[in-house]
Amino acid sequence: MAIIPQLELFSWEEIEPLGDLERLRLVLEHLPDEALMAHLEKSRGHGRDDYPVRAMWNSMLAGIVFQHPSIESLRRELSRNGQLRSICGLRAVPSAAAYTRFLRSLMEHGSWIESMFDELVKTLSEELPDFGRRLAMDSKAIASWASRPSKEKKEDGRRDLDAAYGVKTYRGTREDGSTWEKVVRWFGYKLHLVVDAKHELPVAYTVTKGSRSDEEGHVLLDEMEKRHPEMLKRPRS
Repeated sequence: MAIIPQLELFSWEEIEPLGDLERLRLVLEHLPDEALMAHLEKSRGHGRDDYPVRAMWNSMLAGIVFQHPSIESLRRELSRNGQLRSICGLRAVPSAAAYTRFLRSLMEHGSWIESMFDELVKTLSEELPDFGRRLAMDSKAIASWASRPSKEKKEDGRRDLDAAYGVKTYRGTREDGSTWEKVVRWFGYKLHLVVDAKHELPVAYTVTKGSRSDEEGHVLLDEMEKRHPEMLKRPRS
């Protein structure tokens, strides 16, 4: 595995120039996912293993690092990029159905992913004494591309029954002093984030229906008090 010498912790000036493959290597090396992988492998048992759990997981992470908007986009990248397949541990490109099954399995193990996130936050808190001192809250709309629910039709596996319609209003001031307003409407979800304002890294998150108020950020702060009490005790500046 390639080693990047003297890489400063979260020095974006050094990380940003790296290629996507090098960024992916950093993610794969430092993400605390061993417990999740072992659990998923145990859950699979001795069935068919055409696409190993770890390779599927690595390819999903690659999709995030490479900023692919869909599974099909990721599959096209894997089909033409042999080096990426090798890094992920894949001998062949997984089928769309394989990704559907794997994503369904991941959604059933959400608590394990949350534990990974908490472990990363704890590590950052130990490495960066001022991490969590300056916090900011915001939310982001996440559109659902599934069919809208219908009162006339029952659940058929294609309709998103968990999403809802959301509205978010943005306001600002122009250089001439006049104000502007932009209203965004969507069907889907809302990602709520509490971030460290200095290091620009997430401290807590949750995903809700699109109709949920931004006051969810205060709920996240209450959760932080339970999961990371040492962070909220740090002096604020």
